[in-house]
Amino acid sequence: MSQTPPPTPEPIRLTEYSHGAGCGCKIAPAVLETILHGQLGTLNDPRLLVGYGTRDDAAVYDIGGGRAIISTTDFFSPIVDDAFDFGRIAATNALSDVYAMGGRPLLAVAILGWPVDKLPPELAARVVDGGRQACHDAGIALAGGHSIDSPEPFFGLAVTGEVAIDQLKRNDTARPGDQLILSKPIGIGILATAQKRGKLRPEHAHIARDLMCLPNKHGSELAAIAGVHAMTDVTGFGLGGHLLEMCEGAGLDATVRYTQVPIIPEARTYLGEGCYPDGAFRNWRSLAERIKGAGDMERMMMFSDPQTSGGLLVSVAPEQVEQVMDTLRRNGQEAWHIGHMTEKRPLSTIEVI
Repeated sequence: MSQTPPPTPEPIRLTEYSHGAGCGCKIAPAVLETILHGQLGTLNDPRLLVGYGTRDDAAVYDIGGGRAIISTTDFFSPIVDDAFDFGRIAATNALSDVYAMGGRPLLAVAILGWPVDKLPPELAARVVDGGRQACHDAGIALAGGHSIDSPEPFFGLAVTGEVAIDQLKRNDTARPGDQLILSKPIGIGILATAQKRGKLRPEHAHIARDLMCLPNKHGSELAAIAGVHAMTDVTGFGLGGHLLEMCEGAGLDATVRYTQVPIIPEARTYLGEGCYPDGAFRNWRSLAERIKGAGDMERMMMFSDPQTSGGLLVSVAPEQVEQVMDTLRRNGQEAWHIGHMTEKRPLSTIEVI
């Protein structure tokens, strides 16, 4: 007697279990400013070379002998549906903070939140495996971590790295006349929004994933170029937010040529279909008065679109531009010359031309 086979279970879509996605979960810059403006100051330690006061990518601590330790943490909720890819992306994003400071990672520990009453532990194991793979690719161990039962899934790493102090790169040391180089295109947040809303076409599923899994490990090589004065990675505050941090830290303005900003072509398509990231609107409310010439919806979105595991933004002397671009391309990255730093007006701004 034949039996009807049980129905095939629907695949679990991780993005359905969180209200945000990737670095789009970050608190908006203006709100973060309020949170960080606490009543207690940080202990004054002369060996702390970089703390949160500069809004840099990681903390840096002098250990003597011309060396420093880099310490950072980063985690977020799912930006893709596949558990292994989510782990890889979250880990790659966390490692990027070390690379953006010009350093190399030494080891990492995992941070995992998992709704154990909603999602199977085997799926969480796949997330951790993805993180372990990213660490393996970086040549380091995923050496431990901490997990909690949480209403929404999240994953990330706390990473320890090292850097030669004379090659340490910060986001507040750009100089007037420096040229701006970007190593990944913009639009990841828009594609992630399309996926979360079920609009992302299957043939486009790999685009954002492949970009987010591409590590910024060439940052340590860029740090050895004397003309590289400042560096950061573009993540949850979008291109506009992270460039504005660079401007404010150095007391400068920036001019960006919009036609030179690399934009994922498919992101324009989904933007036309109304896939506006909530994080982009939060960012724009904090940025609007400081970015001139980005009045139409496309420009607003591209400057405020939250990136996850985005590219490096490099501020470099004009005579070293080609060396920076050649270094990126030699490491399998693209490179776009998008603008330059200028003398400051009364309030740091970005002019889009």
